[in-house]
Formats: sequence, structure tokens, C-alpha cells
Amino acid sequence: MNKIDLLGRKLDLRHGCVDLSHGSGGRAMTRLIADIFHAAFDNDWLRAGNDQSAFDVSAGRMVMTTDSYVVSPLFFPGGDIGLLAVNGTINDIAMAGARPLYMSASFIIEEGFPFVDLQRIARSMGAASRAANTPIITGDTKVVERGKADGVFISTACVGAAPKDVELSADRARPGDVILLSGSIGDHGVAVMSKRENLSFETDILSDTAALQDLVAAMMAAGHASIRAMRDPTRGGLAATLNEIAYQSRVGARIDEAALPIKPQVAAACELLGLDPLNVANEGKLVAIVSPEATEGVLNAMRAHPLGADAARIGEIIDDDHCFVQMTTAFGGLRIVDWLSGEQLPRIC
Repeated sequence: MNKIDLLGRKLDLRHGCVDLSHGSGGRAMTRLIADIFHAAFDNDWLRAGNDQSAFDVSAGRMVMTTDSYVVSPLFFPGGDIGLLAVNGTINDIAMAGARPLYMSASFIIEEGFPFVDLQRIARSMGAASRAANTPIITGDTKVVERGKADGVFISTACVGAAPKDVELSADRARPGDVILLSGSIGDHGVAVMSKRENLSFETDILSDTAALQDLVAAMMAAGHASIRAMRDPTRGGLAATLNEIAYQSRVGARIDEAALPIKPQVAAACELLGLDPLNVANEGKLVAIVSPEATEGVLNAMRAHPLGADAARIGEIIDDDHCFVQMTTAFGGLRIVDWLSGEQLPRIC
């Protein structure tokens, strides 16, 4: 005998849209959560139906992060806001040398948003969280009036665990340390901009969004005691990341323009759009500050992993009371690489 569905009629996922009743806390909201989010994220914690989830704490140091995603457009070459939300949050945990364990996700959805698009986003998140072995175990849903949320906004949190002897921090860079970059820069920002501006190129430019925890694990196995800091160069790009590290460690940095991995089509697009690749967001790359003696071992470990195949040594940390980031240009001169004073690429993540 079939069980009676106490929630009533299922959502029309092909043609229906979110309305204000889906944020009311009643039957319609529970139906939305069941048909879209529980179906996409399915796990034992969510099936329990509580407003929170309990889990065992791993030995070591606990790491926690929170983030929000408001990218426009919601779907772009190589990904979407859901994939970005999972990968970006996991990467914040991984940059501490930690293993991500569990995630939460909260959605602010605009009235009139199509169920089919919401389902696509949720499925993308579910697939990404399963691939990273980091289940989404709790969350929240709110619906706001038409025109108040530009489709959907996503907020996330994640907890992870790191060994007690691992302590990576942006204030630990020292003169003589080497700067490593895991791959090409600018891919994500240019992919989003190309979609937003309806630009087409001879070669597809795809977002580099990816979860980096396995790449980080390989690096840590090669020499975690010699890795000072790791950062993913998201908003503000490589320039902002290096300036943050220099500022926090009270040092300078010098990079080599010729050593920077930039895809030709990304460089061409940046020139067309008037952008500096150093300022363009990345969502699947990392910067590592490594002591000189461990550089080769860590770099080889990066290159042995698919997400670090194009890893490069791009510069070094130097003494500088002004905490400047400088770049040796292709012409042999030096220029200051400053962080942005305003918003170069709005709504990029």
C-alpha cells in the first residue's frame, strides 16, 4: 500500500515558480525543501528533518568558515552559483590545511524564480558536495518579494578539521619564501564577464571553479611543515591576495610577469575588456607561500595533481617596510601591483 504524501501535490518542476507561500513556514515551504533541496542533497542528517544537525568532532584543530554568493549571471560557462558556493566554501577550509567535513546552505529566493532553475542549482550543489565528500547537512530557505533578490542568493558555512601541528596563516610569510601558484589566472572572472556581456570568443573560456581539498592534501603530504600560508585568489584576484599576505606579514613580494600562467584567450579577453588579469577573480586556484628548501617537493606534488598541472613558481617574499607587491615586467622593468581601490568586476562570486 502506498504511503499518503502529507505534503500534497508535488511541485511542477518544469513550469512552476517560487511564490511567497514557499517562504511561509507552512506546507508549501516544506514541499519546496523536500522536492528540491532534500532531493538534491539527500543524506541521513537532512532526512531527520531537524532545524540543526549533530555530528562527531574529529581529533585535531577545528576550522570554520562562512561565505555568501551573489554572482550575476547565475549560470555561466563552466559552472553556476550552486557549484561556486560549494567549491568556494570548501576552498576556504582547505586553505587552512584542513579537511572539510560538513556544510550548511541558506537560500534567499526571489518570488517568481523558476523551479527548474532552482532545481538545477540545487543539483549542482548536491553533486559538488558529494564529489568533495562534504555533505550539506542543514540549511534555511527564505522567499522575498519580486525584485528584492535578483533570482537567488546563497549563504554557506563549513566546518573542517586540521592536524594539531598544522597552522597556516597569512601573517607567517618570511623574506626568502617562495610564491607558488597552482595554475592559470583570470579564467573565472572572464567566463562570467563574457556571459554577462554576451561576448563570444574563438575558444571557449570556462570558469575554473573547483574544490581544492585533494590538491591541498597532496601538498601537505609533501611538506606541510614548510608551507607558511595558502590563499585562493578570488575577489580582487592574485593582486589582492598577494597584497593581503604582504600586509599581514609586514613583508614585500616580487613576482615575475613571464612566470605567470595566463591562457592566451584569457589575456586577449582581458585586453578587449580593459582588465588586468592580476585583478580578475579565480575560483579554482591557490597561492602558496613555501620555505625555499621545500619548494621543489611541494611544486612537484602540485604538478602531479590534475588541479595543479600548470603550477608555477612566480616569485618570492622580500624585505620591504612598505609592504609593496612588485612585478618584474616582460620588458625588464618593475611596477607596483596594487590592490583595487574600487569594484572592477561587480557580482563575480
